[in-house]
Amino acid sequence: MATDIYQPQTSEPSLTQLLSGIITDAQELLRQQLAMLRTEMKEDVRRTKQALVALVCGLALASVGVTLLCFMAVYGLQAAFALPLWACFGIVGGLLAAAGGGAFYAAVIQFNAFNPLPDESAQALKENLQWISHPK
Repeated sequence: MATDIYQPQTSEPSLTQLLSGIITDAQELLRQQLAMLRTEMKEDVRRTKQALVALVCGLALASVGVTLLCFMAVYGLQAAFALPLWACFGIVGGLLAAAGGGAFYAAVIQFNAFNPLPDESAQALKENLQWISHPK
């Protein structure tokens, strides 16, 4: 009795098929990373817009309040020390200018430390572009 054993024929993919698959995978990876980079940048822009709106509203309200407090301080100095009105305005103005300069300096330091681009996605994209253009 003869037994026929079914043995499926396994054919290995050709070199052309393998290279085509690698190129297709690299292209898909590049597309996905570009999409991720776009998404991260859109999210960063959205967060920045929200922060700027809150900042502008806060600054507008604070500036009105600070203006009224400055007038109060000027007239309070005049009443307390019997100084001329111009001297009281000069004292309050000088103090505010010094405080504003310090706040400006702190803001410049903060903006220099801020990077709006998504570092991880940009670095991964750069590495993949280098690999595609110069495979090792």
